[in-house]
Amino acid sequence: METPGQDTKAPEVSVVIVCMNRPDNLYPCLDSIARHCRVSHEVLVVAYLFTEENLARAKADYPHVRFIESRELRGFSENNNLALRLARGRFCFVLNDDTEMRSDVPGRLLEDFRRLPDNAAIVTPRLVNADGSLQLCGRPPYPPRYYVLQQWHLHSEPKDDTAGRQPLFDEVFPTSNISGAAFLIRTDVFRAAGWFDERYFFTPEDIALSEQVRRMGFGVYVDRTAEIVHKWKATASRMSQAVRPAAIRGSLIFFSHGSRLKYILLAVPV
Repeated sequence: METPGQDTKAPEVSVVIVCMNRPDNLYPCLDSIARHCRVSHEVLVVAYLFTEENLARAKADYPHVRFIESRELRGFSENNNLALRLARGRFCFVLNDDTEMRSDVPGRLLEDFRRLPDNAAIVTPRLVNADGSLQLCGRPPYPPRYYVLQQWHLHSEPKDDTAGRQPLFDEVFPTSNISGAAFLIRTDVFRAAGWFDERYFFTPEDIALSEQVRRMGFGVYVDRTAEIVHKWKATASRMSQAVRPAAIRGSLIFFSHGSRLKYILLAVPV
């Protein structure tokens, strides 16, 4: 693994994590990376609004990790971009801090890239809950009407976008959208896309990125044999009310595509 400050060959993968002063999330995530990731990699953690005590302890406990302090009010996209702009790897593996690996997921996804078409930009693993049940495996198109219906509990996003479909090879399938909780993306494509769109403070930056990449002519894929545990229920329950206004505003910005009239028409039922 790369050590900050060393003038060494660039790693294959830059692992990027944003953590909002939650060592209880971060430590298991970092431990799982150290335990399972076998490809050449660096780890960059955006320490968002960390206390001085927690930051000092994290730096001491994980000296191989590069910590980037973020002490101003920033959203998920902007915080990620602080680290992404420093990434040296050919690929970026973006992870939520409330995720854990149980196998070498970056290595598996890199193998997929070697077999995918040249225009492949993103490969995402399937996400499972802490009890092993399926959370998401790829994501289908998500038009504005689905968003509105979901707010009224009249639509549920399918968990498995691969169900009933033929894989491209092995267990790798084309998909439309990703989850920001875990995905591997070519750094050059991410850079050309402008990284995460910082208009989205908290969602739907992942769907916006997927759409941008596909608009650029690149492909998005999911490997349902690569698995990441995402403990979102424990995390989301603590912050859902605080971030909901920002999440709604971000969704309205995304789905209105710059039209003030569409924004208003979507906002009324939401």
